[in-house]
This record gives sequence, C-alpha cells and structure tokens, in this order.
Amino acid sequence: MVHQQAENETEDSRLIRAGGSYGACPCDELGENEEDFTKITTYFDEFIQILRKSLPLALTLLLQNLISSVSLLFVGRLGSLVLGSVTLANVIFNATAVVFLGLATCLDTLCPQAYGAGNYTLVGLYFQRCIIISTIVSIPISFVWIFSKPLLNLVAKDAELINISSQYLKCMVGCIPGYIVFECGKKYMQAQGDFHTAQMILLIGFPFSILANYIFILNSPLGYLGAPLASSLTFTLMGILMACAMLRDRKCWHEFHWKTVIHGWEPLIRLAVPGIIMIEAEFLAFESLTVLAARFETTELASQAVATSVQSISFQIPFAVSIAASNRISTHVGRGKIPDCQIATRSTLFYMGPAVSMLNLVGLLGGRYFVSSLFTSDPAVIQRAAKLISVIAINQIWDAYNVLGAGCLRAQGRQNIGGYLNLVAYYVFGMPLAIYLGFYLDWQAFGFWIGLGFGIFALAIGEMYCVYRSDWPLIMLQSELLHGAA
Repeated sequence: MVHQQAENETEDSRLIRAGGSYGACPCDELGENEEDFTKITTYFDEFIQILRKSLPLALTLLLQNLISSVSLLFVGRLGSLVLGSVTLANVIFNATAVVFLGLATCLDTLCPQAYGAGNYTLVGLYFQRCIIISTIVSIPISFVWIFSKPLLNLVAKDAELINISSQYLKCMVGCIPGYIVFECGKKYMQAQGDFHTAQMILLIGFPFSILANYIFILNSPLGYLGAPLASSLTFTLMGILMACAMLRDRKCWHEFHWKTVIHGWEPLIRLAVPGIIMIEAEFLAFESLTVLAARFETTELASQAVATSVQSISFQIPFAVSIAASNRISTHVGRGKIPDCQIATRSTLFYMGPAVSMLNLVGLLGGRYFVSSLFTSDPAVIQRAAKLISVIAINQIWDAYNVLGAGCLRAQGRQNIGGYLNLVAYYVFGMPLAIYLGFYLDWQAFGFWIGLGFGIFALAIGEMYCVYRSDWPLIMLQSELLHGAA
C-alpha cells in the first residue's frame, strides 16, 4: 500500500521521493543548523542536543509570555475598572487565541519528519497549508472578539466593564495575521534546527512592546485602546521579521501554488484538532479554577492569582524541553531509524525528565516566599501564596513527565491519545476533586491545587505508559502514509 501510494504521480508524491526514498537522509554538505545524521546516536548526544535547543526556547517562551503581560502593567495605571476590564478581555483572548497554538502543533510532527527524511520543500508546503487553515479559523474567532458582548454578559454584570472589554477585544483582531505567521514560522524554523531566530525576534519585539504601550496608553488620547494597538503592532512586526528570516534561507521553501496549498489538509487537521484539545483542556482547567476562586475572600483570591502566575512561568521550562525533544524525535522518525527514536525518547524521559522536575521543585520550594513578595507586599497574601507554591513545587515532579510525555506523543503523531488523556485527567479526575476539596472540604485554593495535582499525576502516568508501549514500526509506517497523503 505504501509503495503504491509512492508511485502516484502527484506533486506531493514527487516531493516525498525528492532526495531519495522516505526515511533516507541525504549526505549533502551540512549547513549551519544541520548535523551529521549518518552516525549512530547515543544517550549523551541526545541529552546535549535537546538541552542545547531547550535553552533558547525557554527564553523565547518567557519573552513571549512577558509580551502578553506588558499591557496589563500599563493599563493598571488607568484605574482598577480598566485593569479589571482588560484582564477579563485577556481571559477570552487567551482562551480563543490558543486555538492557533493548537493548530501549529501539527507542524511539530510534520515538519521535522519531512526534514529528517530529506524532503525539504515539503516542510515549506506544510507551513503554507497551516497558514491558510489558521487564517480560515481566524474568521469565526474574529467574530467572537468583535461581537463579544453577549459572551461577556455571561461572566460580568457591570455595563461599563463589559463595554471596555468588548472594545478591547474588537481592536485585538489586528494581532491575528502577525500572530499566525510568527507561530507557524517558529515551527518552520525549528524543524530545520534553528531555535535562535524566534529568540532574536522576541528580543526586538519585547522592548518594542514596552515602548508602544508606553506611547499609546500613557501618552496618547487612546487610553486603554492603546493596549490592543500596541499588541497589534508588536505581533505585526514579529510576523514581518519572521517572514524576512524565512526568505533569507529558501532551502525548505516550496513555490507557492494555490492548487497545491488548498489540497492535502487532512493530515494537518487530523493532528491539529487533538493538539487544540490538549492545549485548551489544560488552559481552561486552570482558568476556570481562577474564576471559581472569586468566591473566596480577597486574600485567598489574590494568593490564587499569584500561584497561577508562578505556575505559568515555571511551566515554560519543561515546555521548552518538550518542544526540543519533540523536534528531535520527529526528525529521527523522518529518517526511519527506530533505534535513534528509542534513544532520543528514553533520553527525554529518563534524563531530561528528572533534571527538569528537580530544577523546578528546588527552585519553587526555595524561592516561594521571595517569588510571592514580587507580586504583593501584603504579608497575609505572601504567606498564603507561598503555601500554594509549595503544592505547585511538588506537582512539578509529575508535571515535567506530563509535558515531556506530550512532546513524545506529538513527535510520534499521536496527538489524539494526548487529547483523550487530557480530557479524562482534568475533567474526570482533576477538576471534580479540586472542586470537592476546595468547596466541600473548605480547603479553598489549597484544595484546588491538590485536585489539579492529582489530575496531572494521572495524566503523566497515562502518557508515560503510552510512550513506553510505543509500536515504533507502526509509527514509522503511519508517518510514511501520513506524508504520502499530504
């Protein structure tokens, strides 16, 4: 069946065979971001390669997180009503914008596999198709942002707050083109072993964001509407810089043809939908508990907000390693070398896993009071937040394996398993237990984090088991069929 598909004289099948049979790595002269894949890999090699790629990725994710927070720092100076309104708008923005992140996860599987197989222009074709799909998906999301008042009425009562939030969301539509190009472009560059371009773009985008927010919010008549304008300009700049970086090296670029780009979407959608589910399930679980914490007293709510922020920051380290590992394993899958895939996977889980979990555990436990004091000067909130951070620190032991396990599943093209596991872990185990402990046993936010920790533990066990039971010959066959159907 595989060989019959390979004989079909379509443009995509010719791409698959370019440079040799699928799984063969051409031995051309190595470029700047390439390495010699003809030698047998080792556990140490994989550990170093994943670590080397993780460091710029961690900085990239941190800077991108900070860009999202800059606007809040400036609009906070306009008063509590504006701050509350923009915070509410950002919850809806983040809950819907992560769909673009989920869509881009399909490139974590497809692009490195195509690159590892030596089918370089197929990497560019996947990128182009993902851009088109994301643009189509952006249409209903834009409508949600433009006509957000009915949605806002479900979660808020204050008419002025709702009006400010809805106006803010309307203006955020301008972020979409640059956001899509930057997110998909990151995956395109990472598939080629380039983890520094996105970092350099963010090193430009972050100070630009600060300057733009300062000018448009505090030094113009726009007021709070200067925040979405600054965000739109920042993401547009980042998208343009990413496009320029991609055009600089056209090795993986595929000549644009509408007929080619608007076909072959099925492999991308098959991977993107469970990718969206994985990200949304986790995001909404944490966000919904933050909303529920509004029922507690002010001190408890404030400490929950601090804990959620700390969790978000600490998540970036294992997530960076997860992306690097997924890229690495996907490349080996594309080469068709099962032993290398197994070594890279074991190195991720058995070497990177303990290192990442212990790093976060020790860092959070040792710095819980200091970190809490960065967010507030209230002694009661600091004390309570430090207690919550202690639970988050313990959760890092299995959360690292959860995040790395998800990366391994993405590399194998098994996002559907991760999607099911996320739904079950968070909404069958984690959330019900969190609500029971938080409200019925009156453990409040402490109970929330205990319950979520149980869900994360169940998720880590499920993902580790699925990765351990990987049928690598079947994964190789499915990969070849997947790219053959492209």
